[in-house]
Amino acid sequence: MHKKLELPGIERIRARFLDMLEQRQRALAEHALAAWEGSTLQEINDNLAEARTILHQIAGTAGSLGFDDLGTVARDNELAIDAHLDGPKGKTANCPTEIIFGLDDFLKSSEALIAEQSALESA
Repeated sequence: MHKKLELPGIERIRARFLDMLEQRQRALAEHALAAWEGSTLQEINDNLAEARTILHQIAGTAGSLGFDDLGTVARDNELAIDAHLDGPKGKTANCPTEIIFGLDDFLKSSEALIAEQSALESA
């Protein structure tokens, strides 16, 4: 269950966030795929860093709009990418499968949230 803020205009802000979430999903999927398929350390790490930036933006906003679960999943993935990039494996040209699975879980969570909110609006 999501906590709901009851501020004037919050529903419009939530709707805008969900629209932007769809765009960010695509960008995140593209960066994940590029990191997975990357052949150089810079290519892999640059794409992971871009994915991390997107997750950071989502995590920061989701919780304040009452989408706590999505914010938590985004933050967990952000921290996993940070740990990889800052750790010894961040200096090797490989993208860990755990990160890809985590990003896939995030994409599924965000898709479920979008579908849930769409169903609520249609009801």
